[in-house]
Amino acid sequence: MKIKLADRLSSLTLWALLLGAIMAATPVLAQVQPLDHIVAIVDNDVIMRSQLEQRLREVHNTIAQRSAEMPPEDVLRQQVMERLIIESLQLQIAERSGIRISDEELNDALETIAQRNNMSLAQFRQALIKDGLDPTEAREQIRREMIISRVRQHRINERIQVSEQEIRNFLASDLGKIQLSEEYHLANILIPIPEAADAAAIQAAERMARDTYQQSLQGVDFGRLAVARSASENALEGGDMGWRKAVQLPPPFDDLVSGMPVGGVTEPIRTPPGYILLKLLEKRGGENQVRDEVHVRHILIKPSEVRKEDEARQIIERLHGRIVAGENFAELASNFSEDPGSALNGGDLNWIDPDMLVPEFRRMMQSTPSGELSPPFRTPYGWHVLQVLGRRATNSTEDIRRQQAMNLLRSRRFDEELQTWLRQIRDEAYVDIKI
Repeated sequence: MKIKLADRLSSLTLWALLLGAIMAATPVLAQVQPLDHIVAIVDNDVIMRSQLEQRLREVHNTIAQRSAEMPPEDVLRQQVMERLIIESLQLQIAERSGIRISDEELNDALETIAQRNNMSLAQFRQALIKDGLDPTEAREQIRREMIISRVRQHRINERIQVSEQEIRNFLASDLGKIQLSEEYHLANILIPIPEAADAAAIQAAERMARDTYQQSLQGVDFGRLAVARSASENALEGGDMGWRKAVQLPPPFDDLVSGMPVGGVTEPIRTPPGYILLKLLEKRGGENQVRDEVHVRHILIKPSEVRKEDEARQIIERLHGRIVAGENFAELASNFSEDPGSALNGGDLNWIDPDMLVPEFRRMMQSTPSGELSPPFRTPYGWHVLQVLGRRATNSTEDIRRQQAMNLLRSRRFDEELQTWLRQIRDEAYVDIKI
């Protein structure tokens, strides 16, 4: 690690010396521009001043578009620097784990983003330019965000275990009986408590949390407070958590949001990462629905530290070819699939609610006719090929309810595990901030 970093720093130094020599030997035809320089060393990576300044400009634009008041520049700069450090650590983990996003996957993601905004790709590109963003840099930022999302799915899901007893208890509980309950659009603020904090540090965090709560009651914009004070990874988005069901939130937040009016804010609550406040932005849903179910089977091949992305793709392509040539899908799934939950059943996922699946798998499943085989495709879990065996419309069955319970129990633990994991990798990293 140190050798690679030293090589990078040496290269930067050599480039500076070469540029200096060229400038000394060449007539000055234009004003000399300052060289980019390192503002932080993060394990085996560096953060450059240009990266920091570019991200600051993006954050300024985002806050301005929300018509929110800008926090102090030093506070904003510190928040952005921490965000870049955490991103760098996650991207390094992805590099070591062989996690990649292909151009094809990135193009599909950009197409989806454009469609959600009722635009063509060309219109989306023009919108980025109009907002002062470089489309090429925006494209690579989306790629980085997709890689980070995939890293989180891998690392956090393996930390979360849900037992059969927990599922039974959940289904028997009052919350478990409300499977199609209301959804809540939430924002949060996390006032952190350092590990091994003494009483004075805990009291200081509590005072800041109480002050933040009082300011929110007095009409100070919650998003602005999140940008200025929150240590949550979504702080720069105004603390926006997206849509959640009450059952996806850890106690006591699940009960609190159920009885809150839109616009309400919870009092600060002590959690392992620190004091948390939630604001309810919107509500929706709660009505009963008939669900479409799909009977599907699949084969999964995962990239890993010893198997690169291209190797995983080549394996799934060979398996796809063997199925097309007439080999038995179930036998190949039993022998090769790396999904332990379905491999022993010949890759069969049984009847499943599409909403329980990741978007990439759901889209491919929906576009594949019954009885047909899909082409190889990528999800956060790896490379797949699937076969749709049937479709039906049904009310919730016991199997669906159990799957929902599993997903909801995992989801309500995801955010807490994510914050714990992010703090862990930050604490274990070598970080040297130069400004």
